[in-house]
Parts: sequence; structure tokens; C-alpha cells
Amino acid sequence: AALDCSTADFTYVNFSRYVKMSLTQKLNVLFKRKSIKYGVPFLILIVGGSFGLEQFARLRYQFSRKQPVNPEDMEKYGVTMKKPEEVTLDKEYERIKSLNIDEWENKRGPRPWEETQ
Repeated sequence: AALDCSTADFTYVNFSRYVKMSLTQKLNVLFKRKSIKYGVPFLILIVGGSFGLEQFARLRYQFSRKQPVNPEDMEKYGVTMKKPEEVTLDKEYERIKSLNIDEWENKRGPRPWEETQ
């Protein structure tokens, strides 16, 4: 008797019939399974996507600027930098603690559709 390849589950297939099947019939039965039909492409997409993202991340870090900031160069652009000894965590904490946070005014910025005056 011929094996019905419309069933997608091997549990319904008699093993002795499965051994006698040709390779194309075995592949047809295998590819009709939902786990193969949808699961394998999904796993390939996930694993392949991680390798693809790795390449983009490698480019990001490979070509990023890693040179230190030179104070002389920054002064050319009008940026004044403090010396590292002048800025400490304790000094910044005291400066922020002395700010008056109770008296402030909310200032609304201009909207794109409003005319600038």
C-alpha cells in the first residue's frame, strides 16, 4: 500500500513504510511539518541576524573617534575646559546643593508653526 504523504507527523507513519520510502517522499513528509516549515527559517533569521548585527557593531567601534580631547584644540573652538583637579565630585555636589530649586520660572520655547519675533 502506498504511504499517504499528507500526514505531516511521523508518529502516524508506520516505520517499516518510512524505511521503504524514497528520499523525495521522506523530504515531502519532513517539510510538511510546521516545526520545519516555520521554525527552521525563524531560527536561521535569528542566528543570522545576530551575526549581521555583530558586523555593524564592529564597524561602529572600529571607526569611532578614540582620541583624547586636547584643551588647546578646544580653546580654538571657543570651549574653555577646567583642569581635572578643579572638578571633583565633592565640589560639584556642594555647588548643586547651593542652587535654589524652589524659585524657578517655566519658560516656553517657540513652536515651529509660530512666527519668531
